[in-house]
Amino acid sequence: MQGEGHTGSRPGHVPNGSNGVHLESGTGKMRSKPFTVEEALAYTPMSSVVPFNTDIIPSPSVGLQASPSIFANAAEQAQAQRGLDSLNQDAADPSRTSQKLERTLRTLQELLRPENLTSFKFKNSRPPTTACPPNAQYELKMSLSPFAQRLFDSTDVPYQPLTPETPGSRSERGSGIHTQPKKTPAKERSKAPSKPVHGVSAAQVIFNQEAPNPKATREIPRLPPQAIRPLTPPSASPVPTPGPAVSLILPNANDIINTQEYIEYKESPAKTDFSSNKQKRLQAPETQEFLDTGSDQREKANIAFRNLQTFLQDIFEAEDQYHSNGVANAEIFTSTGETPSLTSAVHTRVEGLLQKSMSFGNFSQAPLDDLIRLQKLCEGSLRTIETMDVRIDTSWESADVEAWLKKLPLLETGLRSGRTALRLMAGGRDEKQLYSEEIIQLSLNALKNVIDGATVPIVEMRSSGSTSTLFKLFSAGKKAISGVLFQCRRLLSMIGELISKIDLSEAVVNTLEFLVSQLIFVENAHAEKDSVLGIQKYDVLRVVAMDTLAQIFSNYPGQRQGIIDDVLTSLEKLPSTKQSARQFRLMEGGSIQLVSALIMRLIQTSANKLNDRQTKRTQVGSRELGEEDAETDELADEPDDVYKGPEISPNDTEQRAAQQSVTAVQELQATVSPLIDTAKQSAQYVVGYIVGRAMTSTKNGDTPYRNLLDLFVQDFITCLNSTDWPAAELLLRLFLFKMVSLAEGEKTAAPAKNMALDLLGEMGAAISHLNSHVRNTAGALDSTEGDVELGGQLARLAAASLEGKLKAEQLVAWNGPYRGSLEYLDKRCSEDNALQSAVGYRMADWASQIQIIYDNINDDDQDHEEVEEDFGRLAYRLRMMLFNRRWLSSEYTFRAISVGHARLAYAITIMNSQFCRSFERVLMILLGSMSSEQATVRSKSLKSVNQVLETDPTILDRGNSVIRLILRCSSDPSPQVRDSALGLIGKCIGLRPPLENDALPDILLRVSDSGLSVRKRAIRLLKEIYLRNDKEDVRTAIADALLHRVTDLDTGVQELARQTMEDIWMAPFYLPVSVDDLSVQYRLSITNHVRLMINTVKRNSGAAVLDKVLQSMLSTKLAAANFRVCKTLVATMFDSILDSSTTVGGERLEARDSLQLLMTFAKAEPKLFTADQIHLLQPYIANVKSEDDMAVFRAVVVIFRYVLPHLSSVHSNFLVAVRTALMPSIQRLTKTLLDDVVACLWIISTTLDSYENLSRVAISCLDGIRKLQGVNLSNPSGTANCRKLLKLLLISGIIGKHCDLDSQESLFRKSFPAWKGSSVAKLMVDMFTPFASPAQNFDVRKGALDAIGLVCQSWPKNFSSVNVYTTFQQVFEEKYPPLETTILRSFNEFLIQEEKRSDPSTEVAVGAAIETPATLGIMGGTQADGVALEIAQKFLKDITRIATATQDDHALLATEILASINRQGLHHPKDCGSALVALETSQNPKIAELAAREHRSLHEKYETIMEKEYMRAVQAAFCYQRDIAKDVRGALKGSYTAKLYLLMDVLKISKPKGRKRFLESLCTRIDFEPAKLDVSQNPPDHVLFSQFVIENMAFFEYHSIDDLQVAITAMEKVVAGTGAGVAHAIESEIFRVRMENGAPTTDGAGVVTLALEPAIDYSRFYQLTAASMILSSLWEARTYLRRSYGLMTNKRETKGKGAAKDLSKAPVKVQGVTGDRVWAEFSKIMLALRSQEAMMEQCKAFVELLTVDKDFKIAAEGEDETTAKMRFTTPSDEEGDASLGALSGSGRGRKRKTSGTPGMRKKRARSGSKGPGKRNGRGSYDSGEEEDPSMLF
Repeated sequence: MQGEGHTGSRPGHVPNGSNGVHLESGTGKMRSKPFTVEEALAYTPMSSVVPFNTDIIPSPSVGLQASPSIFANAAEQAQAQRGLDSLNQDAADPSRTSQKLERTLRTLQELLRPENLTSFKFKNSRPPTTACPPNAQYELKMSLSPFAQRLFDSTDVPYQPLTPETPGSRSERGSGIHTQPKKTPAKERSKAPSKPVHGVSAAQVIFNQEAPNPKATREIPRLPPQAIRPLTPPSASPVPTPGPAVSLILPNANDIINTQEYIEYKESPAKTDFSSNKQKRLQAPETQEFLDTGSDQREKANIAFRNLQTFLQDIFEAEDQYHSNGVANAEIFTSTGETPSLTSAVHTRVEGLLQKSMSFGNFSQAPLDDLIRLQKLCEGSLRTIETMDVRIDTSWESADVEAWLKKLPLLETGLRSGRTALRLMAGGRDEKQLYSEEIIQLSLNALKNVIDGATVPIVEMRSSGSTSTLFKLFSAGKKAISGVLFQCRRLLSMIGELISKIDLSEAVVNTLEFLVSQLIFVENAHAEKDSVLGIQKYDVLRVVAMDTLAQIFSNYPGQRQGIIDDVLTSLEKLPSTKQSARQFRLMEGGSIQLVSALIMRLIQTSANKLNDRQTKRTQVGSRELGEEDAETDELADEPDDVYKGPEISPNDTEQRAAQQSVTAVQELQATVSPLIDTAKQSAQYVVGYIVGRAMTSTKNGDTPYRNLLDLFVQDFITCLNSTDWPAAELLLRLFLFKMVSLAEGEKTAAPAKNMALDLLGEMGAAISHLNSHVRNTAGALDSTEGDVELGGQLARLAAASLEGKLKAEQLVAWNGPYRGSLEYLDKRCSEDNALQSAVGYRMADWASQIQIIYDNINDDDQDHEEVEEDFGRLAYRLRMMLFNRRWLSSEYTFRAISVGHARLAYAITIMNSQFCRSFERVLMILLGSMSSEQATVRSKSLKSVNQVLETDPTILDRGNSVIRLILRCSSDPSPQVRDSALGLIGKCIGLRPPLENDALPDILLRVSDSGLSVRKRAIRLLKEIYLRNDKEDVRTAIADALLHRVTDLDTGVQELARQTMEDIWMAPFYLPVSVDDLSVQYRLSITNHVRLMINTVKRNSGAAVLDKVLQSMLSTKLAAANFRVCKTLVATMFDSILDSSTTVGGERLEARDSLQLLMTFAKAEPKLFTADQIHLLQPYIANVKSEDDMAVFRAVVVIFRYVLPHLSSVHSNFLVAVRTALMPSIQRLTKTLLDDVVACLWIISTTLDSYENLSRVAISCLDGIRKLQGVNLSNPSGTANCRKLLKLLLISGIIGKHCDLDSQESLFRKSFPAWKGSSVAKLMVDMFTPFASPAQNFDVRKGALDAIGLVCQSWPKNFSSVNVYTTFQQVFEEKYPPLETTILRSFNEFLIQEEKRSDPSTEVAVGAAIETPATLGIMGGTQADGVALEIAQKFLKDITRIATATQDDHALLATEILASINRQGLHHPKDCGSALVALETSQNPKIAELAAREHRSLHEKYETIMEKEYMRAVQAAFCYQRDIAKDVRGALKGSYTAKLYLLMDVLKISKPKGRKRFLESLCTRIDFEPAKLDVSQNPPDHVLFSQFVIENMAFFEYHSIDDLQVAITAMEKVVAGTGAGVAHAIESEIFRVRMENGAPTTDGAGVVTLALEPAIDYSRFYQLTAASMILSSLWEARTYLRRSYGLMTNKRETKGKGAAKDLSKAPVKVQGVTGDRVWAEFSKIMLALRSQEAMMEQCKAFVELLTVDKDFKIAAEGEDETTAKMRFTTPSDEEGDASLGALSGSGRGRKRKTSGTPGMRKKRARSGSKGPGKRNGRGSYDSGEEEDPSMLF
């Protein structure tokens, strides 16, 4: 302490400055040491009060003045003494530089600063009674330690004695000498050297006496004479001194200090620091927290200890009372058995008091007997719940549950007892009696009993299922059960805390490990409603279990491998869904699996250096707790995180490390390499296990490993940028290496490659996301967050990392990002002890980088020596940190780093890790996989690239190679790949819109793709491009492509295309209803849109479907808005017609184009036009001179045809003018235009009610026809008459089609008096019929048949006329296609009209003179009644013949008629069912699609009937392919698509039994009797038919596994049944093998010798060869199906197997199996009849197949159907076989040499056999021979 006056009040005593040396009064002797506390008490203000404890005034010492008790025990005192000895050793050696010594000196100097000390004022002492000689000097010899002397010499504490003038002093008593200390500025103090000047102390003490006594004098360092001078007070004259006094003389610095002795110390310029605020420690954090404590800390500690003692005494008194009189205090004891137990409230208070006592450090003062007695009191309750039956029975009812709930208070009390008993062991006491192994085991057993019997069963209860009743009953006691769960968690946490403090027995460790593993892997509920206790409450217990398991792993190295194995083998218990699996919340946000956190924690712990205690724990249970030796006891007193051992030598200094950098780095490497290697080995083991299991399972399989692999990788990705989980990078790195090896492996199966690409995509996306995160974070660093200079430095490091320019030295530098993130972690360890593993791993990771970077230092660099020295220092510091985790915090202190800066620093290090540096390779693998031979691999690579693009679009900026690869995949043969490519193209366009110009052509092609999903995706992409792109040509192309999809066969595509057209053509022009005045911009947009629509209509056949699109738009929910837009478009087009100057984009809108588009709008909705607009069109029908005029004329006429019916007679003048203009043009128009004109004229006539003009035209035509009836039109001279007749027939036929002239009967009778009928249509038909006779030439007959058909369409009764029927029948008999086409066209148009007429929602054709649907309510009310049925009955056979005779438009027309007849139900299903199935195989896609659609419709209506006809249908399809398509193969080469695939698609909607019967029937049709096989044709017809069926079955897409098995089984039965006889016949009749003594004849090599007789029945030989061809092909198909779908026939697995897999699942093909090989085998077999040599080879191969092939032997053993099904297994999605390349495609591929003849069924062992089988590694017996490759499936 510093005083402002004289110190002490004892007579004769004068204080001596700051060294505390005193003089004895009276004797003249000086005291050799300071007063003791007892001596000093008499001279203090407390002299009148006797303190209750003298310890409240601690003995003076260099320590913590504010600490109530400096040392809690002897161990702490010894440790402090060792620290002081170390300081003395450093201080004694002047040549040695110690950072710790300098730090301690500066700390104490800071504490001794005047402004930090309290000033006390004491009374002046009386003058000494014995006078001292004046001017006498005494030297004092001070016995100080080197460190104390160093502190004394370097400390400047000014002392000011109290003068008379000082307030509070007594001026009359004595004469004080006033000393005014000279204050040194702060800057000068900072520049002063750390050592004082030689021989000069900070102060000199002078004693002025009159008579010095030599005996009482001690030597003190003498000052120069000039340094001794009298001091005067501030007054002018000195004050006389009545007696001797002590003076404190401060010499002048200039007199005693020689500045030349100083050496100028220049600090080297600081390197760019990671944080400019990070510097050497200026304060001691170890002591700071104690210095900050309050002055009443000791009092609080004593109170807490007294409270503990008092409460324990109360407990013991209550216990004594209970034993004496048997009465228990209810407030303290509760009855749980034979002995009383403490209540829950008592346990709560006792534990609180114990914790306080331990925290204050006086727990060691508690009597041991009391603590042991307290443990004994807890033991009874523990024994009670250890043996208590708490198991839950599923048969319990309400009463049972209530009785069980009453046990919960006892359970809770027992668990509290265990925690209290164990808490006593956590106080660090040395008495071994306190650490009872029995108590530990008892507590653990009690906890295990509660968890196993109660906690786990309750957690596993669900609200549905078998436990639903118990769930409801236990939910009522949720609160009480939650209390028990809470106590379980606290007790388990207490046990986990003990693991690191005491040694546990092996039995305890094993039991605890099993218990916590069980808790971790118990399946918790996925939703709160399904959990009795709540999901979060149990997850908290699981987190405690994880911490406990991690503690075992950390403190018991011998258990580590077992723990990892247990964790991995328990993975299959985990839920495999993302939502239910991820319940562990991260500090940064997000959640992962608890097991993921556990695995990372274990890996991180593996990289932590073991301390001595952990090293010796190889076998924990081999010794008892009470038998440790003294060395173990001593180690127990050491902190756990201080590493002892010979690794650190006393000569290790930072200076030596800088000088010997190579040695320092090697020492560091030797220290860290085992740690990193251990962590890598553990991580590799985990990764290898998970990947290995994932490769043998699927996402939909029975085991969850494939899904768990995804979950683990995603969890590690989530933790990649988390400072708390540095092991995530190591695990991801190893996963990446595994996936890279799989993706690049040539023999890797497709499913494994898909898995690898999937994960590589996720990891690549994670790397991209990390780079993006660093880029954004560094660019947005908040200047207010943390240190500004630090933020700038991190931003520069991040920028250099992103550019790839960051030097490795900067990354691992002492002031680099590694240390920043490590400081952040180290600081948080006090809050979360679990971070210790992360700190240790981080240190090891940092250290592991040093050796690599150090070796790469370039010796040619100028500063390489300085860099090497820095690395030496860094290596030394890191090694120190590895051996002592507290070294960094004890040697250095830094300003707190912000969370943002710490995370950025960590991210920078991760960016430069090996994992993130692999991004380029990952990207190249993903891009390269787009060219894989396997379609699924290509598809998966596209999806993976998509993931990467989402996080890093800059990949597209690397040139055109990436987008080219993607566009190439859009034309891939696989629909799956094309669909994925389109998805990726859409992503690329969204990220880089300019790419749409390159991608648009490919997208347009995919609109017409065969894949349904591809078409839909292409339509969506085109919509996005259309709305984003303003180019007219682009929009036109897109609109045209979309219009064609409106007529797609799939209704979903139709609706999507229609909706898309509405979105792009109508929605952009919607306006509110209230808006009438259109703006100029809107009008301009509409004009541009008109131009776009015109260009679209002009392309291809856009106008053919546009009217249907518009009709659908005008019938949707937005019909009103669409109608308004269409009306605006129509008005705009009329404006463009009137204004020839209207331009769009510099081009004038032609009237012809506008009228063509208006024609389409008129067909869609005539109400869009107004009368005024129609009037404007009249001039365009006046003069028709050119082709353009004709096009305009037709457009106007069509508009009139559709719009005029909606005009009233008010516009009669306009209508008359139109009729007048149209009438003259009738004679020169073509058929199509004439049809529109006549229809228009008829509409005008009906509106005006004037039919005379058309009647006269019709009469004129009929009269001309009558005049030509007798004329010979076959002569060349009759050409003119022939042309005239054809024109008259056309005009009159069209008039008869559109006009009902029966009301003009009188006019017709005047012209034709001989006419007796009443129907003008009948008159016309009768006049036309004679010209259709075979006597007329072809043109006349065709014209007459066409005219008859035109009239009959509107007047169908005439189809039934005898003359018409006879004429038509005659034409069909002639089989002349052009004439047949004319008749079929009339049938087709009539049937289509009938369909429309029967559908009230369909409008009748405008202008057609037929009756309305309103007359359908009257029986026979229309002429069409029964006509359609009559046509179907009379002409169906001819129509079917024509449809199946060719594949041209003639056949298409007949197919359309068949479809119409089918839709109207005009025939029996079996009449045309076979024809439709045959037509499905047509090479004409229109015929095939139409037939397939009608076939499906028939099957849906008449499934049973159609199933009976399918065999006939297959035969018809074969004949159709043989005769028409000229191809008897059952599939298409290249794509290997079955020709009957549409039939199979239809059967998929049938019942399973129907499909099975069909497949079995196919094999039955293939089967034959060998003796009756017809081989009269070459090749035999049955061989061709069988080949057709077999190849179809081989390439069918089967609906289910069951269907596939039925097909395979049926094939095997045919081959096994019929094949045996055929093989026997070949052996006996063809080979005629000689037998000698019952054995075959063989040559020297053991090969069978076949002796052929000279004479062979060739016809029989031919027949048997044909039979073997059929059976061989059937076996090839069966083998191919097995290979394609991964089916196995291993008989060893057929017995003992459980229930068969779900047969209703769709089979999944094995990737990599193509049809090339089996197709080649089929082709080879079909050529067997070309020569006798080929026939012989075929027969030999077939015999060997049946005698050698192992698969055939298994199939031929006649297993029943159930067993046969059970021996097949099918892999699920994406599963394949790694041994795919070893497969053989046929029986011949597996031929072996045998010692028997082909006719023998028994084989001897192969020469390679080894005798009896041996057991293989999997536990099954191996026969010793090479396993057949097919056995792998």
